[in-house]
Amino acid sequence: MTDDERDKAPESANEAEDGERAERLHAAALKYEPGKDSAPRLVAKGFGKVAERILELAREHGIPIHVDRDLTGFLAKLKLDAPIPQELYRAVAEVLAIIYRANREAAGRASGLTTTKS
Repeated sequence: MTDDERDKAPESANEAEDGERAERLHAAALKYEPGKDSAPRLVAKGFGKVAERILELAREHGIPIHVDRDLTGFLAKLKLDAPIPQELYRAVAEVLAIIYRANREAAGRASGLTTTKS
């Protein structure tokens, strides 16, 4: 093994697994401002370390995270700041419904109220 190969080699199996996981990780972030946007816009996308940072920022700012590999794959093909195409409206609407429901339930728990599923 050359010095260059040794410098690039992972120090442990866990480090190698973490690196592989990071390379497979994809993330996308949408933003929607009613009255301003005609549809949600793609405001961030990336894979590997960039995806990890997108998720980290979402957690830091209390932004809900939803895992959907298929949807993320489609979103990754869009240009940044582009509105989502009509073909993705239904998928994004389903994700937003899940997030809104989770937010409503969390608010109910925080206030001591319970919510029922509709």
